[in-house]
Amino acid sequence: MAFLRRAAVRPHHAYVLAGPEGSGKSLAARAFAAALLCDLGGCGACRDCRLALSDHHPNEFLVEPEGRDIHVDTVREEVCHPASRTAPEPGRKIFVIREADRLSAAAADTLLKVLEEPPADAVFLLMSARAHELPDTVRSRCHMVTFTALSESFVVEVLTSEGVDATRAQLAARLTGGNLGRARRLATDEAGLAFRDAAVHALDLASRGPAGALAAAEAVLAAAADYKKGMKSQLDDEVAPFLDEKGRPEDMYRGAIRRIEIRFKRKERRAERDYVDWVLLGASAVLRDRIASSVGALGDELLNPDIEPAADLTVVRAARGFAGLEAVRAELAEDLNLNTRLVLERAFLCLAEIAA
Repeated sequence: MAFLRRAAVRPHHAYVLAGPEGSGKSLAARAFAAALLCDLGGCGACRDCRLALSDHHPNEFLVEPEGRDIHVDTVREEVCHPASRTAPEPGRKIFVIREADRLSAAAADTLLKVLEEPPADAVFLLMSARAHELPDTVRSRCHMVTFTALSESFVVEVLTSEGVDATRAQLAARLTGGNLGRARRLATDEAGLAFRDAAVHALDLASRGPAGALAAAEAVLAAAADYKKGMKSQLDDEVAPFLDEKGRPEDMYRGAIRRIEIRFKRKERRAERDYVDWVLLGASAVLRDRIASSVGALGDELLNPDIEPAADLTVVRAARGFAGLEAVRAELAEDLNLNTRLVLERAFLCLAEIAA
């Protein structure tokens, strides 16, 4: 962060923010973008800062994978074309490319052309947990900024400074393994820790046999669908700053509104899958605590210190269940085309067999 703070005064045209998931890359990118767009170098209070810190500034262009990859057409439309045009508002243009290691070969080649002859008013921020997978030609044209894993205490401190209740902040930090982005979503989302209640309920159903396992999968999918429905009002809140007094889009912000709508649709498409992952994460955490408590762990050594670990499974069975759930989470993260219902049913049927 100190390096980026100094770089904001006279920025290079491109940076790679490299580090494990949850190491604060997104937070750093938002703060750096705010510093580059703010007339005061990042005061944190002005309109430019507020919009940049929420990824909604008209001069900020956010690129994310669609499915598994970032495609060449996405780079052309969301990077190349805007880079060659005048910014919607006076000042720099900031291009943030998340999971940059997912650039297809053609997309990376197209991006490289822009990095080789960058516009004077553009700064490119490439974020990746696997920066070594970026083409050498792309990395060589960027300054590398490396991030390390965050401690639980730091994540809790950040969340509480943002107004999150201390207990919820600690639970979110533990359940996400110190991943600040995920911890923030869990701690601040209106649904709160409801996913954990869904996880406990699903584990209880799965312990009742095959019929219960199928009911557990159905319950998780129903909870995920309800979560997705609850997102509808978010889009209105995100576009509100760019509407006139009559609620109509201002002409100069039509491009920004379109980008917000595209990002929201992507987020909405991921919503059910994300919620399912949260539930599986919660179930894994509960099983992990059962394993830990059986070997003497107490209180602060548990991921869910507010839940009394049940003793209905042996260490071996709980460990097998934990391993199975984590394998399912890895499958869902790796292959977006998997049938979520079938994967969930398989996972809970395995749990039912272990509990038998």
